[in-house]
Amino acid sequence: MKKNLKFITLGLSAATAIGASAINPVFPGWYADPEGIVIGKEVWIYPTLSRLYGADKEKYKADLERKTDAGNPEYNLQTHLDAFSSPDLVNWTKHNEVLHIRDVKWADYALWAPAIVKKGDKYYLYFGANDIQNNERLGGIGVAVSDRPEGPFKDALGKPLIDKIINGAQPIDQYVFLDDDGQYYMYYGGWRHCNVVKLNDDLTSIGKFDDGDIYKEVTPKDYVEGPFMLKRNGKYYFMWSEGGWTGPDYRVAYAIADSPLGPFERIGTILQQDPEIATGAGHHSVIQIPGTDDYYIVYHRRGLDIKHYNERSTCIDKLEFDEDGFIKPVKMTFTGPEAITIK
Repeated sequence: MKKNLKFITLGLSAATAIGASAINPVFPGWYADPEGIVIGKEVWIYPTLSRLYGADKEKYKADLERKTDAGNPEYNLQTHLDAFSSPDLVNWTKHNEVLHIRDVKWADYALWAPAIVKKGDKYYLYFGANDIQNNERLGGIGVAVSDRPEGPFKDALGKPLIDKIINGAQPIDQYVFLDDDGQYYMYYGGWRHCNVVKLNDDLTSIGKFDDGDIYKEVTPKDYVEGPFMLKRNGKYYFMWSEGGWTGPDYRVAYAIADSPLGPFERIGTILQQDPEIATGAGHHSVIQIPGTDDYYIVYHRRGLDIKHYNERSTCIDKLEFDEDGFIKPVKMTFTGPEAITIK
């Protein structure tokens, strides 16, 4: 089911920058941990449902009232994932319930931090579920597959792909990175630990590194959660979130390495609260517009008037590099980026 969220008619042309601006947050609702990706000539965002908003309060109230073993009762409402698509970063279409726990029999609640990959004619959606606190609880990182980016996605394995706490890393917050040699890596981990694994060609199983290891810990200084990787000019830019996700000091830092395995030495903070804009800015992803050196950071934050920690909104701003290849501090805005056309 699709729902058009916003239309701004300004005689959009085929130029890359059109002149219209988005509005931050880019779409209504309480959504966090946004994964951005370019699919064809559209930008897609797959976020975590953070809290019920608008008509969804009534639609999903039964989820919130369920009795489960969730450590936080609001995790019970996180039974599905929505997605949003846009041709220009201004006009967004909502795609409801691209994944639902009814299609993941082992998942009960806390569908978190999706990561999306397109390979061939299939789409692979990775997600965390059940917020496991020990290795006795069923849950962890799963993978679902669909023929379309809007789903419906169906559980590929009937069980989690990663279901154990390894090297101290809670199995959440996965990001899948494709290197130039065709190898897919998955970075993941909460609780201040980050692991990386190699995905096999089927994208639904885990392989081994040359030394026989399956899991390698790559935790940088001050890492908390939310890893992300991009490659630019032969360098690996590893990013992550720091601070407490419920507090104002949540932020994003980064490192640069010559290998996808690091080592990752912390360089600095690139996204953090702004007393004139918002607090709690973090758990991001980055999109590159194909054929350009234009990058955008997609992240969540809390407005200055927000009191509840789960009232997080998805925003987009420019991500820029200096002449030496270092990432410039991101300036959060209310306007967001100018409209674009993906060629």
